[in-house]
Amino acid sequence: TSRQRYTDAFWFILPGIGITLFVTVCAYTIAIVVGLIVGLMRLSTNPILFHLARVYVEIMRGLPLLVVVLYAGFVIGPWVRDATRDLYNPPMLARAIVGLGLGYGAYVSEVFRSGIQSISKGQTEAARSLGMSGAQTMRFVILPQAVRIMLPPLGNDLVALLKDSSLIAVLALEDILQLGRQWISRTFRAIEGYNTIAFLYLVLTMTLSVIVAWIERRTRMGR
Repeated sequence: TSRQRYTDAFWFILPGIGITLFVTVCAYTIAIVVGLIVGLMRLSTNPILFHLARVYVEIMRGLPLLVVVLYAGFVIGPWVRDATRDLYNPPMLARAIVGLGLGYGAYVSEVFRSGIQSISKGQTEAARSLGMSGAQTMRFVILPQAVRIMLPPLGNDLVALLKDSSLIAVLALEDILQLGRQWISRTFRAIEGYNTIAFLYLVLTMTLSVIVAWIERRTRMGR
């Protein structure tokens, strides 16, 4: 029956949630670190750092994320293996995470850059007049204020990354989409398979959106 087919599809695809969430969290962590570094470079008065960051952002934003993931999987991964003379061959999961993290790092860097620039220069001047160094001013004065402004777009990027994690299926990693495709290829039941895939992604994204909205409300209340 149709109900039984949906049940079978659900239990077959369900383990893919673990890979999907793991990839999302790890890739987003990389994106945050890369985004912060690149965002600060975009604000640097050093022309070399500024232009390096700009080139990175333009390249990553100009390429489809699927191309970045494939490049990480089949170009960067083999290059690392050859450079280390087979001492380290990055697993495909690590390659996928790095690809997604570097791709989203460009978008996150713009969030950090705009968030930091939104803070009045008077805050920096006041902190420096108190004897704080540039690093201390950024850490203790600018970033804490900027985070509240950056939370909504950062939350949106996290939800978007969760959805884009489905791209790792092209590397044959068994996430929700890949397991769904496997079930469909075995049963030839595309309707039930893709409906189940869509349902699981909707549950994950809606749950994450609710969590992000709750964090934003708590942050506003803490002002």
